[in-house]
Amino acid sequence: MLRIWQRKTRPLSDPKEDLDQRIVVTLDVMLARRKMRSKELAERVGITEQNVSLLKSGKVKGVRFETLARICDALDCQPGDILTYDASED
Repeated sequence: MLRIWQRKTRPLSDPKEDLDQRIVVTLDVMLARRKMRSKELAERVGITEQNVSLLKSGKVKGVRFETLARICDALDCQPGDILTYDASED
């Protein structure tokens, strides 16, 4: 019974989801700058092409620091070159 009450009073938009959408992944831009294909990045980093695709589209909830470090090493960049924070509010 308590669960039903909590669900009804929860806000329509989850603030946590709003924060997730403010992180912008620009991995595709860096790949283009380095003239590297997703397949090559996946091989260098040790992840699947599907995971690279999900990262590029921003459809991931998180990324391990180890994976991020490998991506940055392969692309010779900093995390801030592929992840940005959009502070603008709608």
